[in-house]
Amino acid sequence: MSVQRRKYDSAFKRNAVRLTEDPVRTVKEVAANLGISKDLLYKWRLELRLKDGLAFPGHGKETLTEQEKKIKDPEKKLKDAGMERDILKKAVVDSIGRCNTLC
Repeated sequence: MSVQRRKYDSAFKRNAVRLTEDPVRTVKEVAANLGISKDLLYKWRLELRLKDGLAFPGHGKETLTEQEKKIKDPEKKLKDAGMERDILKKAVVDSIGRCNTLC
């Protein structure tokens, strides 16, 4: 029997982190009240601290800054070109039944 992963929306995560900033409560208490692990709460705190407005984009999609997008786009194109080359290389070898000078 598999365990169903729970999904939390951005507002819940931000509210949970805000609750940990209250000096009256500990992170462990807040986590217990919300029914989540303290480790998950610490992870959310770190993500919010590092990414601020870009934290918790939703649906597992990473929110990138403009500079990160400029880096990711050429990396993706290079990876795609490499995959195309490998497919074509294999097709050439398979079509003639032996390796050519490209192998």
